[in-house]
Amino acid sequence: MKLFCCLGAAALACASLICSAAEPAAAPAAAAAGKADEKPAPDAKVWVTKHQMTIGGKPLAYTATAGTMQIKNDKDEPIALFGFTAYVKDGKEEDQRTRPIVFAYNGGPGTSSAWLHMGILGPKRTVLKDLEANTHGPFLTVNNELSLLGQADLVLIDPVGTGYSRPIGKSEGKDFWGVDQDIKSVSDFIVKYLSQMSRWSAPKFVLGESYGGMRTAGVAFDLLTRNNVALNGIILVSPYLDYAAGDTTSQIDAAYVNFLSTYAATAWYHKTLADRPPALQPFLREVEAFARDEYAPVLNKGSRATPAERQKVLEGLARYTGLDQAYWRRANLRIDEGHFLQEMMRETGQVLGRIDSRYKGGILSPMAESMKYDAYASAVAPAIVATFNDYYRRELKVESEREYVFSGDFSKDWDNRHAQPDASDKVVHPNTTVDLAWAMKLNPKMKVLISTGYFDLACPYGTVEYVVDHLDLTPELRKNITVDYFEAGHMMYVHPGSMQKFTGSLAEFVGTNSRTVEAP
Repeated sequence: MKLFCCLGAAALACASLICSAAEPAAAPAAAAAGKADEKPAPDAKVWVTKHQMTIGGKPLAYTATAGTMQIKNDKDEPIALFGFTAYVKDGKEEDQRTRPIVFAYNGGPGTSSAWLHMGILGPKRTVLKDLEANTHGPFLTVNNELSLLGQADLVLIDPVGTGYSRPIGKSEGKDFWGVDQDIKSVSDFIVKYLSQMSRWSAPKFVLGESYGGMRTAGVAFDLLTRNNVALNGIILVSPYLDYAAGDTTSQIDAAYVNFLSTYAATAWYHKTLADRPPALQPFLREVEAFARDEYAPVLNKGSRATPAERQKVLEGLARYTGLDQAYWRRANLRIDEGHFLQEMMRETGQVLGRIDSRYKGGILSPMAESMKYDAYASAVAPAIVATFNDYYRRELKVESEREYVFSGDFSKDWDNRHAQPDASDKVVHPNTTVDLAWAMKLNPKMKVLISTGYFDLACPYGTVEYVVDHLDLTPELRKNITVDYFEAGHMMYVHPGSMQKFTGSLAEFVGTNSRTVEAP
């Protein structure tokens, strides 16, 4: 798998539910039991601040709560401090029973929620210049009038190992770092938040980006079957859902087919095609048909494909990607995105971005076969990291000796096994689309919104279409799924031309699926 306190009276009453002392409390009971050498589990701590902003020309007062929540296991033993940032609109307590709440996180696995937080969802948004290296300070934020806070309360979640979240007590990272461990721990946090903040009656949504898609599909099923929490909807942003469909390094033919249309979109964008069509969309429909009707059958035949069949496919691959037939022939008709991004503009000394292939950067190693870094990430990450750290400390008043972890280095230790609902044993190539299909069948009113970008080579739109097409659903339930496409990359919401469409779609989705059901 690849990888990505200022307290008012009302706020104090709310915070006291999850916040005790700033320092670890003493543990006299443990000492009396002869365990004086064991360190007590640290308590959670939050910082609560009051704010105002304008959304849609209307003032909105809200309370921000940033910090950690202590999670316990079934034996009532503390096992983790879960970092989060919550934005709740101020108002009457009864309003919170009907106001939607959205839980959101990024992916990785091992990535904090700072990217969604400062990229589009939060009340402040990082100023980013599209297609440029955002590496020159001062780094700035703007008031984000596109924030989903205008439509719903927000809870940004940092899974264990990211942000300020960490294992405590007898727990270790391995207790959280795996497909199923991660799903369970995030579900447990959501349930505890609903209880402590009295939000059980509210319309509930979960938003996950990238690997957060795999997590969200599992969380939707886990919340429903283990905790009887029914979601109004889930939002999958550039989702990774199926290992076999979305990972070219697995050398499974489906992934190569699913990636081809984004290779073509990238070549079209950078004008490296010998005969470049004027419009992107008709071109992509042509490539999609080729991938489905010609490329996939030849890959499926393997060595049984005739020389004529292989030659026809080689000509199509060269025509649609700009890479010559000799390169595709040496690769046995199969190229992963790392090789493609390194080779596409090698002669100009440039490498393309994986997260957003519109981006270009200098090749670090001209003779290398595969890319050595992501040109998009290096262009965007410095600004996000700088503004988040400044905002968290300066405006949300968070004080911590710990550094906020934006990307945890534990994907190599990730447990990929997954207890798929329809399998008797754990599968090693995780695929939570089965969980999603089961969740939709058990909760037929849950709606699904998927956002995907044409220039995303981390989770290409072809993989999204593949998993949606293969969901085991009735035609009626399929109507619950909406897919939005963007001429942007993985984080389409930082692309100026896609930003308004993305936020408008989210707001409409949450609003439409939160309408009050009239009492009989």
